[in-house]
Amino acid sequence: MDGKWTPKMVADQLEEAASTLYRLPEVRPAGYGLGWPQVIHDAMEVSDWEEPPLVRPGPPTADAIARMDESLEWLRWLERDDVRLLWLRAERRPWKEISRAMGSCRTTVWTRWKEALLQIAVRLNIASEKKMFERRV
Repeated sequence: MDGKWTPKMVADQLEEAASTLYRLPEVRPAGYGLGWPQVIHDAMEVSDWEEPPLVRPGPPTADAIARMDESLEWLRWLERDDVRLLWLRAERRPWKEISRAMGSCRTTVWTRWKEALLQIAVRLNIASEKKMFERRV
C-alpha cells in the first residue's frame, strides 16, 4: 500500500472483508448431505412465486480473501467491544441498531467507531513507515 491509511480506507476495507466473508461457501461437516437430489425449477414455477428466491453472490476472488485475512488481523489490535462495533458497521447495519446493541447513544457509538478506525489507521501507517525505513537502510 502506497500512501497513508485513512480511517475511511480502513472502514472500506473492513466492509469489503464482511462482504467477502459472506460470499465464502458454507462450511458443512463431511459425510452429511441431503438424501434428495436438488430440485430444479422451470420458469413457470418461478414466475408464480411472490418473491424471488434469495441468490447468494458468487464466490470471492483470491485477492479479496487475502485482503479479508489482512483486515481481520487488524481487529486483534482492538478491545472486544470495538471489534464488535466495527464489524456491525462493516456489515452495513444501521446506526440505530448498532447503538441499541452496544447500549449507548448514536453519537457515542459513532465517536467510538471513528476512534477505532483511527487507531487502526495510525498503526498501519507506523508499520508502513517502518518498512520504508528498513528498505532505505
